Amino acid sequence: MSLPPGFLDELRSRTSLSQVVGRKVMWDARKSNQGKGDMWAPCPFHHEKSASFHVDDRKGYYYCFGCQAKGDAITFVRETENVEFMEAVRILAEESGMQMPERDPQAQQKADKRTQLADVMEMAVQHYRLMLHAGAGTMARAYLDHRGLNEAGRERFEIGFAPEGWQGLWDHLVGKGVAPELIIGAGLAKPSSRGGKPYDTFRNRIMFPIRDARGKCIAFGGRAMDPDDNAKYLNSPETELFDKGRSLYNHGPAREATGRGQALIVAEGYMDVIALERAGFEASVAPLGTAITESQLQLMWRIADEPIIALDGDKAGLRAAMRVIDTALPLLEAGKSLRFAIMPEGLDPDDLIRAKGPGGVQKVLDQAMPMVDLLWQREIEGRVFDSPERKAALDKALREKIKQIKDPSIRTHYGQAIKDMRWQLFRPQRNSKPFQKGKGGWNAKPQVQTRTKTTMLAANDGGIEHQLREAVVLSIALVTPEVLDDFEYALEGMVCVDDMNALVRDTLLRFAHDPDPRGAVENALGPDVVEKLLMHPYVAITPAVRDPGNTEIARQTLAAELAKLKTERGLSAEIAEAEEDLLGLADEAMTWRLGQAAEARNNAMRSQQEEGGDYEMGPNGAPIDKDERAALDALRDNIDFTRGGKPPRT
Repeated sequence: MSLPPGFLDELRSRTSLSQVVGRKVMWDARKSNQGKGDMWAPCPFHHEKSASFHVDDRKGYYYCFGCQAKGDAITFVRETENVEFMEAVRILAEESGMQMPERDPQAQQKADKRTQLADVMEMAVQHYRLMLHAGAGTMARAYLDHRGLNEAGRERFEIGFAPEGWQGLWDHLVGKGVAPELIIGAGLAKPSSRGGKPYDTFRNRIMFPIRDARGKCIAFGGRAMDPDDNAKYLNSPETELFDKGRSLYNHGPAREATGRGQALIVAEGYMDVIALERAGFEASVAPLGTAITESQLQLMWRIADEPIIALDGDKAGLRAAMRVIDTALPLLEAGKSLRFAIMPEGLDPDDLIRAKGPGGVQKVLDQAMPMVDLLWQREIEGRVFDSPERKAALDKALREKIKQIKDPSIRTHYGQAIKDMRWQLFRPQRNSKPFQKGKGGWNAKPQVQTRTKTTMLAANDGGIEHQLREAVVLSIALVTPEVLDDFEYALEGMVCVDDMNALVRDTLLRFAHDPDPRGAVENALGPDVVEKLLMHPYVAITPAVRDPGNTEIARQTLAAELAKLKTERGLSAEIAEAEEDLLGLADEAMTWRLGQAAEARNNAMRSQQEEGGDYEMGPNGAPIDKDERAALDALRDNIDFTRGGKPPRT
């Protein structure tokens, strides 16, 4: 079976040799320069320890200075997989998303046609450039001058002009002896539906040649001169040469620039790329006016590991960025990702360069955000998470997105990054008052008021009981993390009056879903912090702490202690409100509210004793297990007796 020469050229352009070879070798990180496509490794064809096997990714060629093995991607697959030439081509074609040509005795004729089409495209490039410098191109030249694109820039990008008229290019090419079917096959003209002569695809447009990675002109992009034209930009139709979803504008020069160490920038349009290139950002490409496709992402990642998506700072640009995220998530691999640089509102890269110069663009690029940050921003923007249900909906949406990532390591890291951002969003506010009365009535937004600082709840020296309850709650959660799922939202709402308790709570919530939350807290804060908390005498005698892992006791105790903290907080809030109301006229309603709050507090304090009957109230108001109290009293009596005191109790 014969293959068209054009097929092998396209296969080699779509294939990254370093990726093919990387499946078989371990790159020498000290010797390799991935940005330039200059990779070194121990040779896979003979046993050695030194890195004498060299891959030039830009040229698509490898050579071993030890055993003199050499070749391209096809040769490498043949040698390492022990397959024939056609099978190696088939393997690489499947990986590159190319369909193998069927057995066709006219394959050579088709290859010749592709070559002929490419020649016709070059003839069109020269014709359009000539028209730009003719009288018909006066308005086009004025527009380009206004956009800051001088003669040198126009020559660099081979910009031309398609004048008005229906058969200008057609007549020119036919006059040069080009077959009509080749002109139509190249996408330069369209058949007339009325039976007349075919007409030019591009008319009254500034013309931008689109070249493949090897520099062949495969299509055109045309910018309308008429502001009322329905299509501001128009690309060539898809042909045997041109697949819009698998092509990038300025592909070849951008790849060379990344080899010199520049970051790959992905802009929206031709003029953005041209403006960026002329400002010194030579590694710039554009996706030809469409949403970025999977194939285009793969092309970008073959050029650079972390392209920067530089989109316009308007709603359309942001929507485009969000679409890129959905396309990229299933394709992420270790070391292959995206960053997003959003231009200032209302500006594109071309506008920004003219307004603030290259420095303004560089500042935006330096602030480019990782893709996970933009994913998080998309899911929370414009939404309020003031209920467990809304928070759960956010968690579900993010889990569904992260599931799309195929690489398990990247999926894990995305999950941890999302967890950290979620913790930052939902972490409890410290030193805050649970309810605040404003003009719009009562709400649950935490606010700090000066008056609450004078209450026992907010004062560390007077709120010892509150601090002890905080310590008990946190200790139980640390030693029996199995119950964290049931009490996570309650812990988020627990207002800590002790700074260290607040730090432990925040850290515990951050790592609530880790396999070992206690270990994660100890790693973050140090084991001494956790040990000091658990060894506090009041905490140590708590049954749920003394019996770690007993989920039933842990749940009962947590529910009781959190209820007491909540009612204490509610009573304090009512007292603070009453202090405000006393400045006016007190009435029965205020007295009733204080009575209800106090009764709720008393009920919560009694509940634990009534349920089990095995506790009694200590001098500090804390519940103490009766058996533990009896054992402690007996121990004290024995100590007193040995010192000459009263005999021990019996």
